[in-house]
Amino acid sequence: MSGRRWLGLAAAACLAVTALTPSVSAQSLAPNATCPWVGSTAPVPQRVAQVLAQMTLAQKISLVHGTGGGYVGNTPAIPALCIPALGLEDGPAGVGENLGGVTQLPAPVAAAATWDVDAETQYGQLVGSEEAGKGANVDLGPTVNIVRDPRWGRAFESLSEDPYLAGQLGAAEIRGVQGTGVMAQIKHLGVYNQETNRNSPSDNAVIDTRTLQEIYLPQFQAGTQQGAASSAMCSYSYVNGTDACQNPTLLNNALKTEFGFPGFVTSDWGGTHSTAAAVNSGLDQEMPGGDFLGGALQTAVQNGQVSQATVDNMVSRILTEMFTFGLFDKPHTGGTGVTVTSTAHKTAARQIAAEGTVLLRNNNNALPLNTSSVHSIAVIGADASTSPQTVGGGSAAVTSSGTVTPLQGITSRAGSGISVQFAAGNTSGNIGQAVTLAQNSSVAIVFANYNESEGSDIGSIDLPGVQNQLITQVAAANPNTIVVLNTGSAVTMPWVNNVAGILEAWYPGQEDGNAIASVLFGDTNPSGKLPVSFPKSLSDVPAHTQAQWPGSNGNVQYSEGIQVGYRWYQAQNIAPQFPFGFGLSYTSFAFSNLQVGALDAHGKATVTATVTNTGSRAGSEVAQLYVGDPASTGEPPLQLKGFTRVTLQPGASTTVSFPVTLHDLAFWNNNGWTTALGPYRIAVGDTSANPQLSGTLTVSSTNAGNAVTVTNPQGMSSPVGTAVSLPIQASDSASGQALTFTATGLPDGLSIAGNGTISGTATTAGTSTVTVTATDGTGASGTTTFVWTTTTGSSGGGGHTGAIVAGVSPNLCVDVRSANNANGTPVQIYACNGTGAQTWTVGTDGTVQALGKCMDVASAGTANGTKIQLYDCNGTGAQQWQAQADGSLVNPNSGRCLDDPSASTANSTQLQIWDCNGQVQQRWQLPS
Repeated sequence: MSGRRWLGLAAAACLAVTALTPSVSAQSLAPNATCPWVGSTAPVPQRVAQVLAQMTLAQKISLVHGTGGGYVGNTPAIPALCIPALGLEDGPAGVGENLGGVTQLPAPVAAAATWDVDAETQYGQLVGSEEAGKGANVDLGPTVNIVRDPRWGRAFESLSEDPYLAGQLGAAEIRGVQGTGVMAQIKHLGVYNQETNRNSPSDNAVIDTRTLQEIYLPQFQAGTQQGAASSAMCSYSYVNGTDACQNPTLLNNALKTEFGFPGFVTSDWGGTHSTAAAVNSGLDQEMPGGDFLGGALQTAVQNGQVSQATVDNMVSRILTEMFTFGLFDKPHTGGTGVTVTSTAHKTAARQIAAEGTVLLRNNNNALPLNTSSVHSIAVIGADASTSPQTVGGGSAAVTSSGTVTPLQGITSRAGSGISVQFAAGNTSGNIGQAVTLAQNSSVAIVFANYNESEGSDIGSIDLPGVQNQLITQVAAANPNTIVVLNTGSAVTMPWVNNVAGILEAWYPGQEDGNAIASVLFGDTNPSGKLPVSFPKSLSDVPAHTQAQWPGSNGNVQYSEGIQVGYRWYQAQNIAPQFPFGFGLSYTSFAFSNLQVGALDAHGKATVTATVTNTGSRAGSEVAQLYVGDPASTGEPPLQLKGFTRVTLQPGASTTVSFPVTLHDLAFWNNNGWTTALGPYRIAVGDTSANPQLSGTLTVSSTNAGNAVTVTNPQGMSSPVGTAVSLPIQASDSASGQALTFTATGLPDGLSIAGNGTISGTATTAGTSTVTVTATDGTGASGTTTFVWTTTTGSSGGGGHTGAIVAGVSPNLCVDVRSANNANGTPVQIYACNGTGAQTWTVGTDGTVQALGKCMDVASAGTANGTKIQLYDCNGTGAQQWQAQADGSLVNPNSGRCLDDPSASTANSTQLQIWDCNGQVQQRWQLPS
């Protein structure tokens, strides 16, 4: 997306309240008694149907397009139906849109280079928890588009050139994000691989169905089926002549039908280009405005161009996810002004950055730095100090809350016993200074970068400016030269054989210096693996012709077909500079004892191998499984089908195991997946290039036995402490087979019976990703994955939570200015918008709280006109409030009432205390 914020105000939030005064009608913010779907334990589809039956066409249309609000994307609340507002926020690398108080994480490509599902899940948890703290409901990420070419400006924010790796890591990140209660929006569907001519017919991808199915769609299938992504964003691309956001092949056929996706599809910002064509093709929501799905949609329905059933399906998908994530049942918390970064988040960011750093060259064990023999370090390059490249540009940009530069990190880690000096060397005029410093130092570490961004592609994969010249001259001056690259994707390295060491550190985020220092000095043993290939030259890349990149005459020819990334290099016998999956360590590993089991009656086999740490240091290795189809299929020589990360002490061994199914062996043939008969190569090793172990798996039959299908319940939400019962349905292709059900990921207090009924009483609030498996008597099984949210309702610690509506207008709410929870922030009236800045908990202890702090009379004042502020809860009389029958709120400490000065209806009017007078400016509608 463009990263452009959509300014304005959302409509009043849906929050249940008790009418304490006739100045606000009960209909303006309906109590839960009129919304039986709130707090219900009924299945989500039933709750959705209840709401939908009460909605007018205008109300439905208000949910399928954006409006103004505090986030980059917003839909309004519908108070009469208790439908809350929805806030969508960037992005794939953390909270974006220049919001402060957040953690600038490593770029997604850096996290992907860990090849670590657990690290990717943690990455998602960091993103999700900070989005939640900012009050957003939907995180616009992850980006899982294939890195078709290293020139793509957004390569840094995506995950890989390989669909399997991108799918597995993307699904893990989605589970992490959604485990925090925030929806993840997987993007960008589909075939979005360049910025040049984007969002125009001139970026028309001409692509065959086989390539689409094998390369550009599988990661979306994994993200929606294994990750249970709540929503998907369609892209700016045109695919075979039709833009992605009105492309039925992508939306209705692949995503919603083939993948069984129950969530909603949002357009990329400004990516909607039609009304009837878009919604009839599968688009559910236009962002950021309503040019096509606002009034134009209402007209299209009235004219018969769009059916009411289509609109109902669009709205149902949005409501399904809102119910699934408990938005109807839990108070909105957080706000854009809240500080959400923490020491723990920074530590996790540093660990991921270090783990994702890839050691590409280590001649004569130049690394790690030996502090007993290294007496001086020359740190060279503007990237090391004055201009650290920690983040890419566009909607994946995140504002740092405190950057540690490489120079700072190295200086701190080196200590007083090692001299650390810096030279920029960033112009032809000052390279000489850098060379002189290198000559007089034990080690020279050159930092080089490439600034990449959404909105533009790079014209060359050569390092820009004088950086190659700098590295060449420094390496000639000091044989102990280490190069650290901060790039978003592959770059050429004409000096590769002349330097002692190379580290690809990507865009490492704000912990840049600490992360790279830990690797350089050996505190972290590098274990990253390349998620993309590094070619020797631009002429070697698959899309090396003008017709392929960036296209000509309005068409981008995907004529390389399925030969993308390492598939191309192997098929064409082109040796890359560094292959996909490659990465060195400070220790060494050996692979042995490959065992390839036969396919069983259900079309499943198991491959095992032994990994041994043969070095002298503890370290981590990634065992990679590749499959080579029979030549008759036309498939590439090898394709990644599994990976697992292991950590071993020196001399230790472990067995890694990979499941292989007939689908893993299949290719797209005409209109479906086909598994060819014959021998398949099974290879296991530490890189795509010449894996150490090789064996054979023979397919003599493509009969996979019985087919078990489990019906997805489309999510679930239920209150803590309330008994629930949810039967899961499944079917078997063989009649008479009894099915036994199991489940993983259920909320605490819930369990599944053998007959498929999930029941119990949840004990803890949270959001879980649940996978249910049904198995028949022959051993055939099927699974489905969905999200279950358990909520504590709006009890708010013994009180009630929601909006406090002003008596002077049902459209004005009590608000924390700028959603800032700093002590002393004014409490004011402002147009109701459903954000955390307007979500107050009226506690049984007499406090009124928002954003984790209390409504406070400044300086415990008692005089008329004393201002109201937000402050740390401290138990004093300045923070005590008593609701009166006439709708007033009395501060007992002063004996005066909460007051809107002069009955003002102006936004940002700060509240005060004043003599109680029973007037409208002292009447407040509290949450029930």
